[in-house]
Amino acid sequence: MAACGRGSLVLAAAGDWRWLRASHCLLAAVAALVLLPGDCAVQQLDRNRGRDPNLLPHQNQQLDAGHQGNGQVAPQAPGQPQFQPRPPGQAQFQAPRKNIWRISEEPLCHEDVVRLCPKHTWQNNFAVLECLQDVREVDDEISSDCNHLLWNYKFNLTTDPKFEAAAGEVCKVTLGEVKECAEQEPGKGYVISCLIEHRANITEYQCRQFITKMTAIIFSDYQLICGFMDSCKNDINQLKCGSIRPGEKDAHSQGEVVSCLEKALVSEDKIISDNCKKAILRVAELSSDDFHLDRHLYFSCRDDRERFCEDIQGGEGRVYKCLFNHKFEEAMSDKCREALTTRQKLIVQDYKVSYSLAKACKNDLRKNRCNAENLPRAREARLSYLLLCLESAVHRGRQVSGECQGEMMDYRRMLMEDFSLSPEIVLNCRGEIELHCSGLHRKGRTLHCLMRVGRGDKGSLGQNCQQSLQSLIQETDPGADYRIDRALNEACESVIQTACKHIRNGDPMILSCLMEHLYTEKMVEDCEHRLLELQYFISRDWKLDPVLYRKCQGDASRLCHTQGWNQTSEMLPPGAVFSCLYRHAYRTEEQGRRLSRDCRAEIQRILHQRALDVKLEPALQERCIIDLGKWCSEKTDAGQELECLQDHLDDLAVDCREIVGNLTELESEDIQIEALLMRACDPVIQTYCHELADNQIDSGDLMECLVQNKHQKEMNDKCTVGVTHFQLIQMKDFRFSYKFKMACKEDVLKLCPNIKKKVDVVICLSTTVRNDTLQDTKEQRVSIKCRKQLRVEELEMTEDIRLEPELYVSCKTDIEKHCQNVPFGNAQVVECLKDVKKFLSTRCHDKIFKLQETEMSDPELDYTLMRVCKQMIKRYCADADSKNVLQCLKQNKNAELMDPKCKQMITKRQITQNTDYRLNPVLRKACKADIPKFCQSVLNNVKDGKELEGLVVSCLKLKYADQVLTGQVGHEGDNFPELHRLSPDCEDQIRVIIQESALDYRLDPQLQIHCTKEINSLCAEEAAAQEQTGQVEECLKINLLKITGESCKKEVLNMLQESKADIFVDPVLHAACGLDIKHQCASILPGKGRQMSCLLEALEDKTIRLQPDCKKRLQDRLEMWSYAAKVAPAEGFSDLAYQVMTSPSKNYLMGLLALGVCILFLLGMTCGRITKRVTRELKDRFYLQNKCASQQLLPQLQSDSSL
Repeated sequence: MAACGRGSLVLAAAGDWRWLRASHCLLAAVAALVLLPGDCAVQQLDRNRGRDPNLLPHQNQQLDAGHQGNGQVAPQAPGQPQFQPRPPGQAQFQAPRKNIWRISEEPLCHEDVVRLCPKHTWQNNFAVLECLQDVREVDDEISSDCNHLLWNYKFNLTTDPKFEAAAGEVCKVTLGEVKECAEQEPGKGYVISCLIEHRANITEYQCRQFITKMTAIIFSDYQLICGFMDSCKNDINQLKCGSIRPGEKDAHSQGEVVSCLEKALVSEDKIISDNCKKAILRVAELSSDDFHLDRHLYFSCRDDRERFCEDIQGGEGRVYKCLFNHKFEEAMSDKCREALTTRQKLIVQDYKVSYSLAKACKNDLRKNRCNAENLPRAREARLSYLLLCLESAVHRGRQVSGECQGEMMDYRRMLMEDFSLSPEIVLNCRGEIELHCSGLHRKGRTLHCLMRVGRGDKGSLGQNCQQSLQSLIQETDPGADYRIDRALNEACESVIQTACKHIRNGDPMILSCLMEHLYTEKMVEDCEHRLLELQYFISRDWKLDPVLYRKCQGDASRLCHTQGWNQTSEMLPPGAVFSCLYRHAYRTEEQGRRLSRDCRAEIQRILHQRALDVKLEPALQERCIIDLGKWCSEKTDAGQELECLQDHLDDLAVDCREIVGNLTELESEDIQIEALLMRACDPVIQTYCHELADNQIDSGDLMECLVQNKHQKEMNDKCTVGVTHFQLIQMKDFRFSYKFKMACKEDVLKLCPNIKKKVDVVICLSTTVRNDTLQDTKEQRVSIKCRKQLRVEELEMTEDIRLEPELYVSCKTDIEKHCQNVPFGNAQVVECLKDVKKFLSTRCHDKIFKLQETEMSDPELDYTLMRVCKQMIKRYCADADSKNVLQCLKQNKNAELMDPKCKQMITKRQITQNTDYRLNPVLRKACKADIPKFCQSVLNNVKDGKELEGLVVSCLKLKYADQVLTGQVGHEGDNFPELHRLSPDCEDQIRVIIQESALDYRLDPQLQIHCTKEINSLCAEEAAAQEQTGQVEECLKINLLKITGESCKKEVLNMLQESKADIFVDPVLHAACGLDIKHQCASILPGKGRQMSCLLEALEDKTIRLQPDCKKRLQDRLEMWSYAAKVAPAEGFSDLAYQVMTSPSKNYLMGLLALGVCILFLLGMTCGRITKRVTRELKDRFYLQNKCASQQLLPQLQSDSSL
């Protein structure tokens, strides 16, 4: 032995093969000793009653002959030399004799050695032993006699106390360092077992080689392991593990018994005693570094090792890991895959079965107190406990070595790949797997199938199965590194390479990146499914998002009273902590404590992601599962389920309505939560709202910006629909409009309590503001900040008829009938209803009229006008009050730079105003007293609810013309006292209306109504002109003789009468006589017919030469007026007087009238003188006659009266 040791030291500078030769020398020397059996050997002999039935006859005879009272055993192999027994207490062994027994020279094994082993190994028993037991399976390739000989050789070798003495010599330094092994009781084989268990810490080369060889010998059969048979005898018999393949395997076949027990240990339906369980796990632990030591796995995977791990150096569990990584390869044999699965299940039971994991994480386990003494051994040893404990340390920011984290990741990936490694999944999800997920065992497909069932896509999971899946997700923690989930990794590899290539491989933000690209062109369907399946479970435990946990663990502990990462509370429902965090995330400073900036940003990120799928919000799915099935079963596309719940908000159950309302309220503050909407609206946001989008705190500004720019060219259909939907949802509750809620909350509580719907709140507050304004209240009841926001809300509501539910419901049938193909946005439906107002139902007509009345009194609420004329308002009416915008636009209608579309819209609004004085607030106010005074008959003839169709305006126009023309008779004010005149303000407004309608016939509703046929037949060309300049009116005047309709003729005559009022109401004449007015009537003020009279006098004056066109137009007008006087008989004395006063021959007519009066006066005087000559006698006689007749009739009258 010493020589071998010295030789080994001399060969220190040689190669490893020389060290191996030295170790073989040491072991051969030990093997050549006469080994005295220790306690284990005695126990073994006792179990066999002093005879091993499996030994050859001559070997049993030798055992019997050599069995002495002191426990000595004779040599077991022929020719083996004899040695003296060891003195008591002596730890040394004697030098061997020169005649060394060799296996290769033994007749029973010589043939097998020559056939199977290289010649250079024949002189070394251990090399031959390694060759025979590793190269081929023993019972298939080696004769039974040689097999028994080898087993007896190994048995006696491992059970003799002298072997411990050899270990003490070779491992002297190691025993000095490992006190645990030095203190073991000698003579029972415990020293060797202890050294094997601590072989990872052995630094002595000779000792390491010695222990390695001994390990290979011991693990070749379970009976060679001291104490194993005692612990597992009953279990072997009960499970019949000792008779595997009867007739083929003997009782001590290599590894088969241990393999049988291991399978029973990891099986859920078989029970093994605690002592045997410990023995099995200890065997597995001791065989964790060397693939060859697990005999069953070694023989099952020899070919696979050559196929997949040929270049992998043995030792330290490297071959195990290599085979684990290739476990689901198609080329992997089923037998090897089964053996690997058993080995992995043992690792799940006891992490120390994995040599590399136990070694890499040993210090970290101790440092993070993951081997606490107060915890049960079984819990400590479980892989899940180790993973949770160390992952908790990582998430808390504690230092865990990179080597340990790498090993942890390998085993987390292993658990995600094969559901059968998790006993809880196998036990609790058996039914679900058989029903939904059979045949999907490989590469994590079963787990993802169960996740899909858990989401509700294929059925439902039992509560125990759901909890087991949630626990497994926490143990494996795939949120920290997506590569742990092999199914996800493979499905999303292409997406990660394109969309997330800027993120470091394995970074937790990869999952976040994938969620951001969900439902985009870059996302593939398989990745989408795998991602949502995993996120469903991650969303139910906020700790499973490592970035969120890192940024928010302090806030969660402070505000939500959370526990440690690897601690759970059954009192908290899924998602409770996250709900707590986001409630604090959107609190104002006045409302209390808020989250830190980093945590708030993470909360927003998670909310953005969860908005993509309603199932990612645990509380929502739990409370709304029934309503989802009832109302939204067909809404399966991205984001549709939440939209559906919002649409049916009033129909939902109380709990569901509450949480949907809370989420909607949250969206109103930060619309960026709606990731799909933000994605669809990105072009608009980048162009018009990018500054608001960059703000960390939204406060509703971004949605307001989107609403304001909803009809820009960058706006696409998806964005428009999304923004409109959100506007419609806001109508259901004023809380859903964040800015409105914050600005008007106190006002609503004070002025509009118990009102919930936003539209009702807006009406309530706006009515309050209007009443305070009309009553000139010194202090408005509605706060100024609320009034400003109320204005914004009123403007937004005008954009879409659906944003005014009462109007929409009233006109829904009319919309389907008259505006079926008109899109809702841009107030187009409202505009369509205005155009067909005559044909609307009474209910809808009244609503539209009321809407027009409101818009005319406040043009800023006229969405179409404000949109079309937006630039013109900025150019011409920037300083005008909002209520005077339309008035300002009308004044600048004919400006050179006026936009044609805006001009057309202004004309349309003028037409609307002239149809009914109530739609012209300026006229209504100016003529408030005049209308009932002069046009009451018109009002009396109109039925309630009907429009006036311009009758009142026509009445006022005629009154104005009559007033002006009659006022020309004498001194102004003498003939027409104020009682019979229009008020000055009303005169001004009527004069403007007459002037405007003279340029455009469409502004005269009565003319349009009664002369439509004549205009189309006589003046079609003029009516088709793009811009109206009074040509249609001129055409009708010229063709007055051709007009046959009495109503139209009357309207044209009225128009002629109005034209006499002044020249400005006759645009054609005014244009023709512009120079003459400038030269002949420059000193004459316009208005009240003064300039017209000036021109007529100039026409009669032969000394004045007018422009030819002006002269002709004036002569035409005189003829028209003359004809009008003939064809329009007076309807009364006032009308006759008016005609006389307006006649060109009024002086002549007045003279004739005066002459007639004089003649009548003279005739009266003459007749009176003749009648006075009647004689008095005739009168007296007439008196007497009447008196007599009276006396005769008196008696008769008295008798009649008595009756």
